[in-house]
Amino acid sequence: MAANFWESTQRRFWQFSKDELAQMRDDLEKGDQTLVQMFPLPRWTHLNIYFNQQISRLSKRLNIKQQAVATAQMYIKRFYSKVEIRRTNPYLVLTTALYLACKMEECPQHIRMFVTEARSLWPDLLQTEVSRVGECEFFLISEMNSQLIVHQPYRTLTTLQSDFFLTSDEINLALSIINDHYMTDLPLLYAPHIIALTAMLISLVLRPNPVPGGNAAANMAAATAALAQAQNRSGASGQNTPGAPGKDGQQEARVSKVQRFAAFLAESNVDIEGMIDCTQELISFYESHEQYNDKMTREQINRFVKARGLDKH
Repeated sequence: MAANFWESTQRRFWQFSKDELAQMRDDLEKGDQTLVQMFPLPRWTHLNIYFNQQISRLSKRLNIKQQAVATAQMYIKRFYSKVEIRRTNPYLVLTTALYLACKMEECPQHIRMFVTEARSLWPDLLQTEVSRVGECEFFLISEMNSQLIVHQPYRTLTTLQSDFFLTSDEINLALSIINDHYMTDLPLLYAPHIIALTAMLISLVLRPNPVPGGNAAANMAAATAALAQAQNRSGASGQNTPGAPGKDGQQEARVSKVQRFAAFLAESNVDIEGMIDCTQELISFYESHEQYNDKMTREQINRFVKARGLDKH
């Protein structure tokens, strides 16, 4: 992996503004108006949730590490920013993206294992041979211009977790939020360190009630706004005794961590506005997840796959 994100192809070619991403998707749909009208699809958030579920099912069968799964999800996002989804068999794309990601993340598995497990998982939707996965792999690589190195937020979290004395529960919650962000457009909008810092912030704010979304949404937004206010203030020293007994002690320790975190952001000149937007996007995602209809999403995807004969090859 390239050591410097700022000089990476991810930073130079695969990070967009919201308007740019919306325009790219709009242009793809305009180029295939007939298909779009014939086969309506759910919003992208719900498609991403479904893809995440399916790729997780396949990765569990093959015992693939999360880093490779995250890279595969990035490949899928990049690919579908260039190719209209209705022209592909998403199940073949998911399988191929995971196969390619495993090679890039140095945990390769034989292509026949992917084909066997994928056909077993989606028997009515993927009747492909090994050669088709190979062809799809070249298709993905071509559309991504051979720019396959992906920088992930996990490294930032690992680097900073001890600096802010994150507990195991806070680390696990931050990891969960990072995993969830792959079901949004955030990986195409913001740098990995912004995502990681946002996940850390949310994990600090939500503890000891780690339930993203719902009633916690207002708390997340308020905390991020408070950090913006805290940029010009010196951080509190945070000399609280770790593990102080009772709710007051726990609250005091949590506030101390947030203050220390705010001071770090002010001193490091991090894009706080970007973090605020990331928080809002995650809030919207968790709210949208509550309206997600798995059956409807699956049926709409499967409909165009079968109607266009994409399941046969």
